Amino acid sequence: MGTAASPFLNPTADRPSGIGHKPTAEALSRRAYQRRQIQGLIGGSYIVDSAILLVYAHAGTTSAIIGPAFAVCGLISITGYILLSEAGFTERFKDHYCVVPQSIISMIIMLAFTYIAPEVGVMFLCTLFVVFAFSSLRSTPWQTAVVWTAMALGLAGLFLLTDKPISLPHGNYLERFATMTVFILTVGRCMFIGIFSSAMRDSLYKSGVALKEANKRIEELAELDDLTGSFNRRCIMRFLDDEVARADRVSASCSIALIDLDWFKRINDTYGHPTGDEVLRTFAITVYANIRAVDRFGRYGGEEFLLVLPDTAIETAARMLDRLRTIIADLDWSAFAPGMQVTVSAGVAVLNPNETSDTFLARADSALYKAKAQGRNRIVST
Repeated sequence: MGTAASPFLNPTADRPSGIGHKPTAEALSRRAYQRRQIQGLIGGSYIVDSAILLVYAHAGTTSAIIGPAFAVCGLISITGYILLSEAGFTERFKDHYCVVPQSIISMIIMLAFTYIAPEVGVMFLCTLFVVFAFSSLRSTPWQTAVVWTAMALGLAGLFLLTDKPISLPHGNYLERFATMTVFILTVGRCMFIGIFSSAMRDSLYKSGVALKEANKRIEELAELDDLTGSFNRRCIMRFLDDEVARADRVSASCSIALIDLDWFKRINDTYGHPTGDEVLRTFAITVYANIRAVDRFGRYGGEEFLLVLPDTAIETAARMLDRLRTIIADLDWSAFAPGMQVTVSAGVAVLNPNETSDTFLARADSALYKAKAQGRNRIVST
């Protein structure tokens, strides 16, 4: 058989790691091993078909030389491809399996032996069908068209330009047995191609799902602050811009709060930066546990955080922030270090009509400055 079904356990394992990237030595080794697997199966298929031809010869249907000659031709084509593969020649091409050349060589062998031994031509034509079916698995539309055209021209020449009586031997028991075996193997090979195609689809689907999950994770990481798990500055500012635009569009209220951990530098200096990091993480987790699902919370910079409160009036926002301030102050911070106390200050602002994000944020920052000037651990709204 010219192109047998592939033994790949993972049909996509030989795909390059990225467009335009040169395959690694490990990838090249794996691809070469897979090509050897394919050619080994093809060689085995030629030998099996040659054995069937010997059964036909024993039945007196064809010459005894046809079987060995068929095997030799097939094995020569396989050997040539393996030599080119091992020399790295096939890696020069995008299709390192050389589907079109291999398929055309296989078709030439099948059509030539159909012409030479038309009395057993049914076997070669059945195998020709399998060759085309398998080659289409790895072919581009253009390659499929080339292979199909070559096959159509070859069959046209065989049937229209010659008068060879292509036969389906069934005159005696051995011929019936051999012909039955031909059809059984043809159907079996086609079923294997179907199984392989299904495995390829499943593998591609799973790869697609894994890629989507990886992309989603990358997007999440790109939006989150590494230390606190809250949104990073770029992301929270985008949320702010979007919410300002939405509130202006639908005439909705929107409040924001700039929150600062009081005397955080002292915490780092007194207890060390690792403890300071744990304080920031605990603060962020506490805030997330006490805000609404529609609210957006992110690290604005250092120990400053921005909380975006959609559809929230200034009075409601101030009460929410004062509640958060009390919760933070009441936490048992001594678990990190004896005697540790952590408090926060916040500046709260509500969006004015036709106000930009920059001026909105500047007013919240001014309110935060006033909260600090008034002694910290307090909320100031504007």
